[in-house]
Amino acid sequence: MINNFLEALEMKTSEDGMVVLTGASSGIGLAMTKALLKNGYSVTGISKTSEIDTIKSENFKLEKLDLSKLDSLPAELHRIISEIDAPIRALVHSAGIGKFGSLEQLSVSDMKLVMETNFLSYAIATKVFLPILKRQNRLADIIFMGSESSISGGRYGSIYCASKFAVRGFAQSLREECAKTSVRVSILNPGAVRTPFFDDLNFEPGSAQDNAINPEDVAEVLLTILEARPGTVIDEVNLSPQTRVWSRKSS
Repeated sequence: MINNFLEALEMKTSEDGMVVLTGASSGIGLAMTKALLKNGYSVTGISKTSEIDTIKSENFKLEKLDLSKLDSLPAELHRIISEIDAPIRALVHSAGIGKFGSLEQLSVSDMKLVMETNFLSYAIATKVFLPILKRQNRLADIIFMGSESSISGGRYGSIYCASKFAVRGFAQSLREECAKTSVRVSILNPGAVRTPFFDDLNFEPGSAQDNAINPEDVAEVLLTILEARPGTVIDEVNLSPQTRVWSRKSS
């Protein structure tokens, strides 16, 4: 399948600049998608949502896919790859889910869902795309969405933090594996970002402007990583709100 994909690329004249991005329909992923399109990239977005009303671009294609369905994930990703007719400039992992509470309050199904969505789907997707990115023999980036929770554990976030710690360790190891190839590996670790991530949670960032990062701030860092000089890897970027304030929602 990989050889067929590479042969197809040689036959086409599509411009470079295809970015495959998970979690494209909301929050940070949506902001990244808009920023990429504005800056001349084409985007294949992956999301559980079948439509994004706010994006109308001939350079954007949305693929509906539940990344937590791990057994079928490799086959679905190979199908998506088979429909891409341009070199892949980057794979951006932005999909994510949060389940918070004391450990004894979390169900086993919640624990599995967080680990499968936030870490294992990243690892499986990377495994599928990596041979292609290497054999393209051109600059490519793999960018992971970490979190400040990948740096320091927090109360009521044991499983969420564990999933993000796993992503960070995975990215660091993968960076070493790819050091002698054309593939760069980076991770972004934002603090609180004002997105729909908090819609189903009982807490959220404070209302002041400096209590949370805007998703567009993270998108700007993504562009910086992509535009870095070949040979330079931006290993890890931490972003924090200037003032950390959390508010508990009224029930």
